[in-house]
Amino acid sequence: MLTSFFNKSKPLSLIVIIVLLCLFYTAYNFEQWFLDFELLLFLKKLGLLLTLVFSLLVLNFIAKKNELTKRSAYKTLFFTLFAVSFANLMQSETAIIANLFVALALRRLISLRSRKFIQKKIFDASFWIAIASLYQFWSILFLGLVFMAILNFAAYFKNWLIPLVAVVSVAILTVCFHLVVYEELYYLNDWFQMSNFDFSFYGNLQMLIPLSILLGLLVWTILNYFSMMQKASVTRRPVLGMILLSLAIAAVVAVFAPTKNGSELIFFLAPFSIITSSYFDGKKDRVFKEIVLIALLAMPFVILFLI
Repeated sequence: MLTSFFNKSKPLSLIVIIVLLCLFYTAYNFEQWFLDFELLLFLKKLGLLLTLVFSLLVLNFIAKKNELTKRSAYKTLFFTLFAVSFANLMQSETAIIANLFVALALRRLISLRSRKFIQKKIFDASFWIAIASLYQFWSILFLGLVFMAILNFAAYFKNWLIPLVAVVSVAILTVCFHLVVYEELYYLNDWFQMSNFDFSFYGNLQMLIPLSILLGLLVWTILNYFSMMQKASVTRRPVLGMILLSLAIAAVVAVFAPTKNGSELIFFLAPFSIITSSYFDGKKDRVFKEIVLIALLAMPFVILFLI
């Protein structure tokens, strides 16, 4: 049974998930990667694939290290299945890179509960988010996670100033880089991305099917997550709350994103996968879970056929 295979986070299950991710990434980028072969483009696409795989491993590390889920492979499976179901996401350089930096920031913020190296972790997280915003401007909203973490774990005045210092540091480094490499200044207009509220693409089947399943599954599982939060210890509850906030911020980022082709949903996948995994880790509704897993595994193949 599928639930038995993915119920434990074994090396084999992770390898299967990574292979699945690589196969679909190759399928979506086949023409650019092989038919119109150019060495630099090939290496660029390969680098993006490695970035995506690394993001998956970071998610797996965050969930395991901080006991956000049980030791199952569900969170990496759900991240992969929904990521490969959005074709434009698999081809978006900016979304994939920005998502990695946001994941690295989340890792640093959750580790604040140890109350060690607090200021360094706040700076690191803010720094990663600022870098992510160079690729996807509206990901700067994830600084809200930083302020929530400060409020929960280190609510001292000087700590509130650290995110500003980190953002200014990234701004200075970016300007210096452009002066040295491109011999021109980097202006605010180069950083800012105008929002686009045209959701007409969401009516396409290749977008509508995975998005509807994602939202339906989220509604079904989030009540279980709230119940888990209520039963959690005082030290663990703020971390679980951070996952919820990251989900909410990801939704806002998707709404304000300059592109509406599915790639803007990438920030949604990590918190969604953790929340959904918490339901599948339970022992109830095994038959229902088996049916859902079969449907989810079939979903990316159906989407690939529709393109």
